Order: sequence, then C-alpha cells, then structure tokens
Amino acid sequence: MTTIKTKYLGGLRTENIHLQSGAKIITDAPCDNRGKGESFSPTDMLATALGNCIMTIMGIKAMDNNIDIEGTELDITKVMAENPRRVAEVIIEFNFPDKGYSDDEKALIESVAGTSPVPLSVHPDLKQTITFNW
Repeated sequence: MTTIKTKYLGGLRTENIHLQSGAKIITDAPCDNRGKGESFSPTDMLATALGNCIMTIMGIKAMDNNIDIEGTELDITKVMAENPRRVAEVIIEFNFPDKGYSDDEKALIESVAGTSPVPLSVHPDLKQTITFNW
C-alpha cells in the first residue's frame, strides 16, 4: 500500500502527502543546486529523518522507563560532499532539558541512539556524529 504520494510541481519542487494523515511536505532544491531554497531539500529531509528517528526511539525508551525527556531539542547539521554530490555527514546535537537525570537514565537513553530504523538504513559511509548535552 502506498505511504506517500509525491507530485513534481516544477522548478525543482515537490509536494509530498502522507496518505494516512494528510500531512503535506514541500521540498525544494537548495540554492547551490539550482533551486530556490525555499523549503527543505531532499538531503535536508534525510538529515531530519535521521535526527527525528533517533529522537523517536529515545522517546519510546524514555516512555517505557518513566523518564521525562520532553523539551529535548536537536541541532542537526548536514555536511555535503562533492564527486559524487551526497550527504557525507550528519551531525546531531541533542540538548536535553535540565531535569536532573541520573547517570543510569542518561546511559539508557543514549544506548538506543544507533538502533532505530533510519540510522540502520542509511549507507555505512554516511558519518553519523551524535553528541548528548545533558
């Protein structure tokens, strides 16, 4: 069954509809690749998916262990490479709220960072640099 319906709008822009929810995402090519840079690029979406997938699996682990990580913020940096043009590295900095986490809680949350579907699905040459700020 189809998950996402994508339509090319022209001008290096796509509209993507998540069929189950109706949520819509527009992508636009970046300025350095002949686009307008007015929305997420496809490679921005890859970096975003990586960070959000890790955050989701951490959220599940936290929920299962009664650890409150609500308010955690991510800074995601995408590093591009040339020849071939690709995402070479995604740097994700997790900034957890000041809630007095124990060392055991921190270790438990950090332990699942590489175990979610997106980190396990991307090419092994994609460098994933993850930092946890408690």
